[in-house]
Amino acid sequence: MSPHLQIYRPTITMAMSFAHRLTGAALYLGTLLVAWWLIAVTLSANSYAVFQGFLDSWPGQLILFGYIWALIHHMLGGLRHLLWDFGIWIDLPAASRLAWATLIGSTVLATVAWMAGHSIRAMIP
Repeated sequence: MSPHLQIYRPTITMAMSFAHRLTGAALYLGTLLVAWWLIAVTLSANSYAVFQGFLDSWPGQLILFGYIWALIHHMLGGLRHLLWDFGIWIDLPAASRLAWATLIGSTVLATVAWMAGHSIRAMIP
């Protein structure tokens, strides 16, 4: 039987493992947003306007940014695990640096994607 969690000292790799699971669940739920978008596009202009109105609201923007971040974070976490499967950077110091890189990289990439999306959207009449 595994020791209780209170015995272990929390580490960044432990937190990123938990975050990888959470982002997987968030992506599962975020698929409902994608499905809503596809259904709205196929139904009518009014249905799409309702969807777009939701995305333009602050909760919609927050959910959309969270979905983008979860997608990128989960992808980087998957790449981190793939490296470990090949025995690359599996020692403790390297694994910790890679976990931090996953967290920082996902935040930077999500922010860049967000800014690029808003810039492109501003150019569309």
